[in-house]
Amino acid sequence: MKFLVDAQLPYGIKQYLNSIGFDAIHTNDIPLKEKTPDWEINKISVEQNRVVITKDKDFLDSHLLKNIPKKLILITTGNIRNKELFHLLINNFNQIFELLVHHNLIEINTKEINGN
Repeated sequence: MKFLVDAQLPYGIKQYLNSIGFDAIHTNDIPLKEKTPDWEINKISVEQNRVVITKDKDFLDSHLLKNIPKKLILITTGNIRNKELFHLLINNFNQIFELLVHHNLIEINTKEINGN
């Protein structure tokens, strides 16, 4: 499974995913970095078959209306420290990965993780 981590998320998420054997990129690895437009992120996700990990709800609209990106992890925690967010993802990654096998949309907040 391949991942694309959006700009508002810590680069360490990409590094963690790579360290456990996944192919992950961060928008900072793309030429326009944090200025990469959503349509370009969607294009890359489709061309490279990547799961987009983001806090940007615009991707939810695109996913629901156009099925782009095909697989989406949407983080709806609100404003929490990057360290807390990183630990939330890392500590629950096995559950998140299992949900991705059967679902195209995973929503993560501080209370629960849901697959749709």
